[in-house]
Amino acid sequence: MFLFDSIPWYAWAAWFVVLGALIGLNELTRRYRAAAWAFYIALPIILTVFVWPHTAGAGSSTGTWFHWVKVYSALAGVLGFMLLRYHKKIRDMRWALVFPAAILAMNILEACIRDFQVGAMHADGVVDGVYMVSGSWNWMNGIAGLLNLLTICGWAGIMISRKPSQDMIWPDMMWFWIIAYDLWNFAYVYNCVGDHSFYAGAALLISCTIPAFFICKGAWLQHRANTLALWMMFTMAVPGFVTDSRFAVEASHRPEALFIVSFIALLANVAVAVWQIRTIRRRHLNPLRDELYDDTAYYHEVHQAHVVSGTSPEAQETLRGTANVR
Repeated sequence: MFLFDSIPWYAWAAWFVVLGALIGLNELTRRYRAAAWAFYIALPIILTVFVWPHTAGAGSSTGTWFHWVKVYSALAGVLGFMLLRYHKKIRDMRWALVFPAAILAMNILEACIRDFQVGAMHADGVVDGVYMVSGSWNWMNGIAGLLNLLTICGWAGIMISRKPSQDMIWPDMMWFWIIAYDLWNFAYVYNCVGDHSFYAGAALLISCTIPAFFICKGAWLQHRANTLALWMMFTMAVPGFVTDSRFAVEASHRPEALFIVSFIALLANVAVAVWQIRTIRRRHLNPLRDELYDDTAYYHEVHQAHVVSGTSPEAQETLRGTANVR
């Protein structure tokens, strides 16, 4: 294949198992608080003390600073979102709505830094336990990621769903931004940990995009944080699954494949940035304060599916559309 070496049937089977497990565990932990406490608080403590020092140490494919930062930043996002979802006093604080956008921006920036770092390595071989090929694709995709970061918008409209799961809903996070993010993030994984990208790129990204489009619209960031935390905990505990097991799938490491993947990601994020600038100018909006896409059918579909009727005007003003959950 163009992107990967041969993919046997049992690797495809494992791919669908990973996809199904991530979607299933995300649904379990977003619906039941006890499950969330077990997976995102108790389990990480156990892994940090007893497992990861042995499985994600120096020389392993997950023993770099990036993997350690990534797992804890993903968990920080999950726990922060749980505070917003389940504690009314916290979500009533207007400044707390900055947190989802900030943690998302931080995670994107971490990956951009790593892409630029790999680009500057001039690598063509194993680095930090992972086969890397440096090139212009790293710089292109780093720029794509920065554009993706800069086009985060509408955080003031984040609300808590009236549904029993009390999901964190971001109506202004449009489907096209999510697709651009997916393309950029897949390119990042393909560039920097290519031999992980069959699972950590494709399966992981699809595991949060499917529920965002078909199960619980508007909650993409919550889905992303949950599935990313679950995957990072697993891959740091069992790094051999994506590197040494019979289910491992190696990237082709072809320069043309690396270039094309990153080029597509850059084009997509340039398109989103251009569209956003056009929207801001056409509607005379402030991207640091206003929701940019509240005039679209997608926005209204998401908002109406989750907003609580009868919310007091005072609360509406305080939360900028955040729904109180009774």
